[in-house]
Amino acid sequence: MEDRPPTDAALAERAKQGDERAFEELVRAYQGIAFRAAYLLTGSAADAEDAVQIGFVKAWAALGRFRRGAEFRPWLLRIVANEAHNRRRSAQRRESLALRAAAADASGGAVPSPEATTLDHETREALLDAVNRLDERDRDVLACRYFLELSERETAEVLGVRHGTVKSRTARALERLRAEMTE
Repeated sequence: MEDRPPTDAALAERAKQGDERAFEELVRAYQGIAFRAAYLLTGSAADAEDAVQIGFVKAWAALGRFRRGAEFRPWLLRIVANEAHNRRRSAQRRESLALRAAAADASGGAVPSPEATTLDHETREALLDAVNRLDERDRDVLACRYFLELSERETAEVLGVRHGTVKSRTARALERLRAEMTE
């Protein structure tokens, strides 16, 4: 019989009991998405790294308040997102977010033509510019839903809002993004 890796819930329970190795496993599992989330919210790699480090330290300190049965990923991402927001607010930065969307490999491995590559790059840049012109709430919900590919429920937990709020904000943000793209 094959040993299965422990679930997030099992690791979180062990970490709550003081098992540092269990928490290290959770850190390794989520450091990438935590950094991407913080980067999307701060627009700065240095600020994102700081937010993630502080977020993980705060998560370790708050493990006693982690509810049994709750999902670890959205709980952690909310802590990191809050820290990223705090860093952005405290520095009073209103820089544009530099969202990096990985282009799907729709070519099936074929090398795209220079014209297609240029058009894809221009389209991606226009989309990112339009997203950056949106207000913070719209950028945050679109970043969580489409750039981080979080579910509506996870987005609600990360942003600290209700599920229905995520649905309505996403719909309004997409409308505003369409309007920005047509201008």
